[in-house]
Amino acid sequence: MAATKEGKVTYNIYRALTYGVSPVLDLHLRFRRLRGREHPHRWTERLGRPSLPRPVGPLLWFHAVSLGEGMSVIPIIKHCIYQRPDFNVLMTTATVSAFEVIYKQLPNGVIYQFAPLDAPTAVGAFLDHWKPNAIIIIESELWPNLIMSASKNNIVLALLNARISAKAFKYFSGSVLLPLISLMLSKFSLIVPLAIHFQLLQAPPCIINFAGDLKYVVEDFDVSEEELRSIEDLKLQLAHRQVWMASSIHRGEEEMMLGVHTVLTEMHPDMLTILVPRDPRHGREIAQELQKEGQNVALRSQHEKLVAGTTIYIVDTLGELRYLYGLTPIAVVGGSFFPGTAGHNISEAAAAGCAVLTGHHVGHFSHMVLEMQRLNPLSVLQVSGKVELEKVLKELFNDAEVLESRRMAAKQANDSLSRGVVANVWNLLNSHVFKRALC
Repeated sequence: MAATKEGKVTYNIYRALTYGVSPVLDLHLRFRRLRGREHPHRWTERLGRPSLPRPVGPLLWFHAVSLGEGMSVIPIIKHCIYQRPDFNVLMTTATVSAFEVIYKQLPNGVIYQFAPLDAPTAVGAFLDHWKPNAIIIIESELWPNLIMSASKNNIVLALLNARISAKAFKYFSGSVLLPLISLMLSKFSLIVPLAIHFQLLQAPPCIINFAGDLKYVVEDFDVSEEELRSIEDLKLQLAHRQVWMASSIHRGEEEMMLGVHTVLTEMHPDMLTILVPRDPRHGREIAQELQKEGQNVALRSQHEKLVAGTTIYIVDTLGELRYLYGLTPIAVVGGSFFPGTAGHNISEAAAAGCAVLTGHHVGHFSHMVLEMQRLNPLSVLQVSGKVELEKVLKELFNDAEVLESRRMAAKQANDSLSRGVVANVWNLLNSHVFKRALC
């Protein structure tokens, strides 16, 4: 009881603070829009102002913060619609990059909006309009005003693929925030976690159920004929060349990858390195620097061909990564080589049959690395830096048998871990959430 009381006091302080800043949110979002951080026309949705009417009937709201989380929940949305076509589905994300990709991939009839900021006015306006029967939150979007307001309005809450970084766990488990976090978690009817952190944050044991990681469930995107032709054309250009990819790289990691590229091209002059920066703008910056040095670089967004002498191909587009993995036998997944980074999803590369390499700074993706390595030690190889990466890539380029064994190990491990995840999550949602929300 004391902890609950402390949690309510902390929440009331948070609510007062966020209510106090509500008058300046409009200016804040306008500034972000000018910087390209908010949608130029739909930014007011972030204030809880709808751009579409609410359909008649039960409505499920799925929320994910960004592109990776949003794509991981689409198989669940499709399964829900298949099982219960009477459900209306609302999908929200918070980032423009997610919007640009996800809205094209959602099933017909799914409503897409930008998520409201966690201010009482924005959350209140959003809930008053959409009146969801249930809210399914993906990964770690624990916003106090949203969760407490939903509970107050008797909206059933679920948290899927629940994960929390070591840094956030240390922060949340401290004496100041733990009562609030515990109070928030007590409002959920279902938590499907990837680790034990949520038990340690005092979530009620009866609501915690394990079902597997949704990020193993890799589905093909719906792409236009033009996009398919573009991928096929690139595949033909690569047909007789050795190739490797460094994907989801963060600032600073390109220096390591380009250093490795220089060493490898001395042994394999016709080799191609594909760089896929996390931020497309970063890709264009890399291309400009390399062009200044006189290097022949091709940019994906400009539809540039791989002419003779082109040894670096830079992907400065969004939403194509899983198809591009199908063009390379080797994938080095970035965001994992420097302290402070937290890794990225390796399952897409594994599903495509790549030999998967990553650094040691993989954050909350460490469970994925460990699960795959437990199934097959060859499935994922972690390397510590440039020298070790060079050594491994040299071996993979020079030994076809080793390369093939790592490719097969990665695909088989991913296939095994993805089996049954969607059905497991659906069963949990149906029994713990939908039956309660729609009774």
